[in-house]
Amino acid sequence: MQTQFSLKYLIAVSCTIIIFFFSLPVPSAYAQTELTPLTIEILEQRINTPILRDGKLTVDLRNMEIDLRPQNGNFRDLFYQKLQQQLQKKQSQKQQSQNISSQTLGLDLSHSLIKGDFLGSNLGFRTSLYSQAIAPILTLQEQEQLGRLYNICLDSIAIDIPLSKDCRSLFSQSTVKKQPAVSSEINIFRGYLILAQTHFEGKVQFANTFFLQSVDAEGAVFQKNTNWAESRFSRGTVFSHSTFQGETQFQGSIFLETANFKQSIFQNIANFQNIIFTKSTNFKQAVFADVANFQHIQWQGYANFENSHFRNQIQFSQDNFDSFLFLNHVTFDQTVTFREAKFNQPVNLRSANIIDLADFSDAEFALNAYLNISGLAFNSNRAKLLGNPDEIGKKLVVSELQGNANVLRNLIQNFRQLQQIADANQLEYRKQRLQLIQLHRRLLGKNINSASPKSLINLGFSQTQAESIIHRRLAKPFRNKNELLAIADIDPNMYARLNSRVVISEEFSVTGWLILVWKYLTLASLLLLSGYGTNFWLVVGIGIIITAHFGLLFWFVDRFRRLHPKPIIPTSYETISMLVSFNILLLFGFFAIFDNTYSFGLTIGYLTLIIVPFPSLLIFQLYKKGRFHNLMDVSYFSEDGTLRQLRLLIGRLPVIPRYQLFRERFMPLLWERRWNWLNYYDFSLNNLLKIGFNDVRLRDEDLPGIISTMAWYQWSLGILYITLLLWTLSRTIPGLNLLFYLK
Repeated sequence: MQTQFSLKYLIAVSCTIIIFFFSLPVPSAYAQTELTPLTIEILEQRINTPILRDGKLTVDLRNMEIDLRPQNGNFRDLFYQKLQQQLQKKQSQKQQSQNISSQTLGLDLSHSLIKGDFLGSNLGFRTSLYSQAIAPILTLQEQEQLGRLYNICLDSIAIDIPLSKDCRSLFSQSTVKKQPAVSSEINIFRGYLILAQTHFEGKVQFANTFFLQSVDAEGAVFQKNTNWAESRFSRGTVFSHSTFQGETQFQGSIFLETANFKQSIFQNIANFQNIIFTKSTNFKQAVFADVANFQHIQWQGYANFENSHFRNQIQFSQDNFDSFLFLNHVTFDQTVTFREAKFNQPVNLRSANIIDLADFSDAEFALNAYLNISGLAFNSNRAKLLGNPDEIGKKLVVSELQGNANVLRNLIQNFRQLQQIADANQLEYRKQRLQLIQLHRRLLGKNINSASPKSLINLGFSQTQAESIIHRRLAKPFRNKNELLAIADIDPNMYARLNSRVVISEEFSVTGWLILVWKYLTLASLLLLSGYGTNFWLVVGIGIIITAHFGLLFWFVDRFRRLHPKPIIPTSYETISMLVSFNILLLFGFFAIFDNTYSFGLTIGYLTLIIVPFPSLLIFQLYKKGRFHNLMDVSYFSEDGTLRQLRLLIGRLPVIPRYQLFRERFMPLLWERRWNWLNYYDFSLNNLLKIGFNDVRLRDEDLPGIISTMAWYQWSLGILYITLLLWTLSRTIPGLNLLFYLK
């Protein structure tokens, strides 16, 4: 019993100790690493004995507790004075001949705690940027870096007038002999600056500072306001994983090399206005909790905001993007503005989330620039996307219809609510083109669930891969093409190469295949002839060509009867008038189609298949058989002689009726009149558009059936054309068909 009691007691004590140990609060990083309070003696010792870190001479102030509060004023003044004297020494000529990276003295404050305000600009020396004044102070290599700044300012003036005071002063000194009014004084910081994991409890001041070497502030914490305004970063700059709890100021700065703000957190206002980024800039996975101001920035390298989160308003107004802008997987909780921005390369908005408003008003896009909105999360009931009417819709692009149908539908609804019908129609047209591509793949692509082993091998799969695919689909049919990546030896490159040639669907029956073909042909016709009801002038151009074509054919069969024994042919004046007018109408029609379609050749080819082969076959048969009937010297066409006026002839048929009193009103066309050739265009216009200046019809006596067939063929095309025209008008004119767009 005593042994059992001792064992229970031991277990209870052990559990109590374990619970107590795990209940203790987790110590902070600064508690885990004991910080050494910095004194004047330690400071002098570290200054006099710099260490060699990564090949660079560095004043080692790591893991220090540095008290720069006002109550420690004597230490604070000596701290800045001694560091400034040592860090900003000018190299001797002998040192300049050596590697400058091994001679420039840097400052390492990694893992240190800075209490009070940190006036980093006091660690540099203040001088003017004028070449004649600064030459004796800087080394040759440092002057070369200053020359880079001048070149950057010179390049930027081609885009816009630089707003930084040193850029303006540099231009002033090259154009004005006397001292310019613009102040050009700046703090020169010669050495490397390392602030990795440094914790600043007070304000940080590095305004108007020229960093000749790199700045590394990875993981730094800035509890209060930080000011880097009007600074120049000559080397690479790193602020990744940093936390800015106070207001952040970088306005007017210039980054001559890459800038890295990856996974940084801005808990207060972030001001990056009027900056020049000459190289790539990385804000990947950054978080902006307050207003972010990126206005009037020159992004000369790519800008990466992938997976960033903007919880408040963000401004990109008047920015110039020379390279790619990555906004994929970005979340905009509030308004994002790109007003008057210039895009010279594509913008990636793939899978971005726009919750409130995205404003691209007055933005300029280069020819090869566009907005990739594949997978964009956009709710048209709450969010809005603004842009210049008849422009922004042309710049919205998705890679495929699958997964993007809702995106396009919501954006179409967005533009219709904004009365930007042209942009809504542009997206509708793009959506239907993608639908046509999808139907084409379903018709001609190889179905993985039904393809034979030989077909799979011909596609590009190996024998082993084909067998694996067949074995897999027997167990469970494929439902998504991504499932192919689970097959052995099918890598992403091979998948991308075969993606457009394979489909995943159920096997078609003959009826299902015919229905799919009908859908494909109908959709292709609507896209080619009207832009899927989105382009009124394209439909008008097609109507002009059809009217001119059939007008010429009807004139030809009516006026060229025979050559022997008695010629029945038109006069030379009538022939010239008809041919000239036909070519003019054809030119107008071609111009309207060319200016309003993305596939001029396909549209003209498809229209030619509709209006040329069948009428040409009829005319060939007509002249092959010859014409032997009464009334050979009387026109086949008759006109209503009672009225000459513009008429809407919706119910009109191309042949005169049998009722005698009605027939008495119609008289044959007058061949001898010089304007008679216009009647054939009138008849063609009556057939196609159901409107004309006179009611012209075919006679029903002594009329070759071939001519009647040709007239009825155009009349049937006219029914389809009127339907297409009215449908297009209902989609392009706001308010013409309100019920069509009700939710």
